[in-house]
Amino acid sequence: MKYLEEAKQIIALVGGEKNINSLVHCATRLRFELKDEGKADKEGLNKLSYVLQVVISGGQYQVVIGPAVHDYYTAILSEAHISEGNGESKTEDGKKQNLLNRAMKLISGAFSPLIPALAGAGMVKALLTVFIEFGLMGYEDPTYLILSAAGNAVFYFLPVFLGITLSKQFGANPYVGGAIGAALLEPNFTGLLSAEGANFLGIPVTPIDYAATIFPIFIAVIVYSLLDKGLKKIIKQELQLFLVPMISFMVMVPFTVILFGPFGTTVGNAVSDVVVALFNFNSLIAGLLLGAAYPFLTMLGLHWGFTPVTLQNLDLFGGDVLEGAAVCAVFAQIGIAIGVYLKGKKHSKIREVAGPTIITGICAGVTEPILYGIVMNYKRLMAVVAIAGGIGGAINGAFHVTCDAYVFHNIFALAMRTYSPFGGYLLGIGAALVLGAALTYFWGITEEDRGDFLSKEEQDRGQAEPAKPETVPSQRVFASGEERVIEIHSPLSGEVVALKDVPDEVFASGVAGQGIAVNPSKGEVKAPCDGVISVLFPSKHAIGIAAADGTERLIHIGLNTVMLNGEGFETLVEQGQQVKEGELLLKFDMELMKEQGYSLISPVLVTNADDFREIEIPGGNRVEAGETIYRVIV
Repeated sequence: MKYLEEAKQIIALVGGEKNINSLVHCATRLRFELKDEGKADKEGLNKLSYVLQVVISGGQYQVVIGPAVHDYYTAILSEAHISEGNGESKTEDGKKQNLLNRAMKLISGAFSPLIPALAGAGMVKALLTVFIEFGLMGYEDPTYLILSAAGNAVFYFLPVFLGITLSKQFGANPYVGGAIGAALLEPNFTGLLSAEGANFLGIPVTPIDYAATIFPIFIAVIVYSLLDKGLKKIIKQELQLFLVPMISFMVMVPFTVILFGPFGTTVGNAVSDVVVALFNFNSLIAGLLLGAAYPFLTMLGLHWGFTPVTLQNLDLFGGDVLEGAAVCAVFAQIGIAIGVYLKGKKHSKIREVAGPTIITGICAGVTEPILYGIVMNYKRLMAVVAIAGGIGGAINGAFHVTCDAYVFHNIFALAMRTYSPFGGYLLGIGAALVLGAALTYFWGITEEDRGDFLSKEEQDRGQAEPAKPETVPSQRVFASGEERVIEIHSPLSGEVVALKDVPDEVFASGVAGQGIAVNPSKGEVKAPCDGVISVLFPSKHAIGIAAADGTERLIHIGLNTVMLNGEGFETLVEQGQQVKEGELLLKFDMELMKEQGYSLISPVLVTNADDFREIEIPGGNRVEAGETIYRVIV
């Protein structure tokens, strides 16, 4: 009864049932998506004794409750007729920003699973170009043709792959979606490309080569997903197995070749033409803006939005000016990593971080570790990456540099001369890399940052200002008596992050619990103590343990990872299960989380800290699973 009454108060203060589009919850928060945030009473919510804090972030109205969040969530759903979802609007009256978030998530979800195949195939094509240029094989050689098939297949059959990934995004059958894409490439249809007067039931058909196209299958699958849901509502369940896909094929394939395909092709060509026109109008300024903005777009996950245009440009023009400028942002970030590595002393904390990221950036073209591990931690480096990337992009823009194959921007793509004109490309990336390294070394690190750059020996000798242990004052002082200490062991291996430095104000403020966070180096969570699994969220991103020593622990993997809806997580235990210290509880895909733009920083908290005298946080930079990370004083 208590939760029902308080749920009614929350519903009223967020603007009423009709103001709520959807609701999900994570370990501590109710995450509302509201039609109009102006109707919500933030001050009134904050006055409620059971509300710890209200946070407005990422298009969500987050009401922080604490460990009892699931009880409130259930009570709200029982009181209000609102949808459970992933935080996205399911109506047309959502905000423009929310629509943008939905579009970017759709594009990311469609292309992210294909990136390894696209990148690998692009490198094969680039390697074949080198073989041809050096006369190692000819266009008619069987070896060339076989390797060319390996390099071309994923691009040629892109409508098939996108049909699968897009259908998954919309909750439709992915293989039916893939088959719709395959129909556009089937020999009977492609045979119409050279035919005159093609028609379907008398309706004129304009045969188009849909190989490697993007936009037609996007439109087709969106419509197919709506048709699929509609058919399932009117067709009896025992007939759905064959009748729903049969009708979908008979409706969607003709409509695609008659309407959606030509329309999508026209739209796709128009978007590419506009982008190229911007570069033609003033390529220097266009390159400057793109090179400067690209790292920040990557942080937000918005860089995926360029992928369809890039592939369209490669198909239409044989080269892409977008990636021709964006490559400079990659080398600017590599330059920053080199700069901080050179600035750091031997065995310093920063070298341990920068060294591996340099290798990853140069060899794989993957710079997220540099962005999240270095750039975002030092405020001046945000300016450095914009300056270096912008100047490099301006140079590449001025030379009209294009990327001529879908590749990751790494040393191998450079060696294979995937960019043209090659001289302009070298000048642009060279400027970005050198500027990134030089600005970082001579200006990018402030005096307050220097502790990370000193050697461990210097820190031990006290030449660096020692890090002050973060201690949490007790909310309840116990009377005199024998002191008992509970050592809290880490469930993760990785870099220690002070709670106040966690980039989430709820965790950083301590309202969700006291403790510390770990930036993991391995995607495994081990039981930090003997106890019972008290909470295991359906999204698998957080685990609660009622420890035998009386502490209540919360392990929250990453930040905002509830939005992954369990993707990339594998749980090995169940709620209510007894566990022993060191037992493997959960596995998670670190690369997937990074690709999706989520921070890996994982709070490890004691949620009932008020029941104890004090929590003592010692110093230390790294921790292995099973080692002590802080102590609870009873």
